[in-house]
Amino acid sequence: MAVTATEFVELALGTPVDLWLGVEGESEMERAARLAAARDILADDPTLPDRLSQVAADAVEAYAPELFAAAAALPRATPRRRPRRNGAVAA
Repeated sequence: MAVTATEFVELALGTPVDLWLGVEGESEMERAARLAAARDILADDPTLPDRLSQVAADAVEAYAPELFAAAAALPRATPRRRPRRNGAVAA
């Protein structure tokens, strides 16, 4: 039975949160192994990112709907202008 928020997230994901976020002080070897395991999980279950996004969106909508309103109120970014090959800026 889940008691903490972390336990609920782990149940929703089916994996430990530390697998995705890492742990403080992990070595490069531990990090590489963790990321390899995460890649394997994503390869076995390509729908996981979509399900995770849905769980996160549902949680925000339920517990902090003002965040959606705040995001909608932000100005949209304008596309960046790319320099041309000769160094001039394209319109």
